[in-house]
Amino acid sequence: MSVDLLADLEARSLVQESTDRTALAARLAEGPISLYYGCDPTADSLHVGNLIGLLVLRRFQDAGHRPIALAGGATGMVGDPSGRSEERNLLDEATLSANVAAIKAQIERIVDLSPSSGGRLVDNRDWTGDLRLLDFLRDVGKHATVNQMVARESVKARMGSEHGISFTEFTYMLLQANDYLWLHRNEGVDLQVGGSDQWGNLLSGVDLIRRATGDAVHALAWPLLTAPDGTKLGKTTGARVWLDAERTSPYALFQHWMATDDRQVRLHLAQFTLLPMTEIDEVMAAHEAAPERREAQRVLAREATTLVHGPDAARAAEEASAALFGGSLQGLSAGGLDAVLREVPGAAVTSQELADGLDLVEALHRTGLVGSKSEARRALEQGGVYVNGGRAGERTAVGTEDLLFGRAIVLRRGKRSQAALVSDEVDTHEGRR
Repeated sequence: MSVDLLADLEARSLVQESTDRTALAARLAEGPISLYYGCDPTADSLHVGNLIGLLVLRRFQDAGHRPIALAGGATGMVGDPSGRSEERNLLDEATLSANVAAIKAQIERIVDLSPSSGGRLVDNRDWTGDLRLLDFLRDVGKHATVNQMVARESVKARMGSEHGISFTEFTYMLLQANDYLWLHRNEGVDLQVGGSDQWGNLLSGVDLIRRATGDAVHALAWPLLTAPDGTKLGKTTGARVWLDAERTSPYALFQHWMATDDRQVRLHLAQFTLLPMTEIDEVMAAHEAAPERREAQRVLAREATTLVHGPDAARAAEEASAALFGGSLQGLSAGGLDAVLREVPGAAVTSQELADGLDLVEALHRTGLVGSKSEARRALEQGGVYVNGGRAGERTAVGTEDLLFGRAIVLRRGKRSQAALVSDEVDTHEGRR
């Protein structure tokens, strides 16, 4: 099973670099391995780039291995120079602690961290916060040469830039290497995984453990996830697609996957879902027969959003997607309506107005779907107005009977412009988040 796991990772294009594939395969074949993936809590949410790492931990866990997720509270105070052209802003301990607490909940949705599972979340401040400088220089620094450190691509790139690199960031790779050493000694970790931009840091850890203990350990890196413009897809560069529902709503995350280019959808299905590769091949065969239906993107969006936010939120996001892109609102669930109301502008309407019948021209103007009442009349005359997904036709007003779940009426002008009238008997919607 373990060797099959490595082959499966390769089939998913999740192995760009590894220290020694043969030795790693042999180690996996011996029995369960402890591995770790680290991310610095520089924000109160992880992003879709981190999702690859969390799913790699999950794939190992499902195969019987022991995953450790590391929140780099200490290294987050220093800043990783990898993939950056300038110094990070340093965060204080209170902010980092709040960020660690926030991302723990996101990690736990993907990786089982319960005591019975063996999975763990650790914070490197626990062993780095009280580390004495002289001890660090003696026990870690003596094993690293400056020649080796400046040869790393991330350091060379920064040294050649106009901003240069501070000594603080220069020491980052030693702190990360020390994390691997500590986890190897105290948690039995024999494998570190990460993105290819971390390869130099991963190698530093492998080398430090070899020099300090004589043990041979392993590292594995997957290709860097990039945005359409080729930049690193992360918190501070490229697209900002977060795992926190308040930053990127489940609907917005669903739409992110729905927008996947046909040329990338198979790769994303392989890397961002837990579907077996045989099932992915079946999905792609059906997709290639009718690409205009975008069924592969729909499967990707459904699976990935379920992993991040759970099945109920994913179902609501899919319903909202259908409703907001011109579909019928018949059968829309209460959760689906919630998702719609999160995404469209809204205006309040009183229960008395609805009981009396609110003029549709007034409703369109109030919600901002038109700039004037004369524009609203023209839109109605041209047949371009919809109430709860159905064409308005000859109707001139909306009323209490149009409320969905007694809460709101969704109006649409044309194919894409939508807004909601929200009853004053519930909290009014204050616009798009």
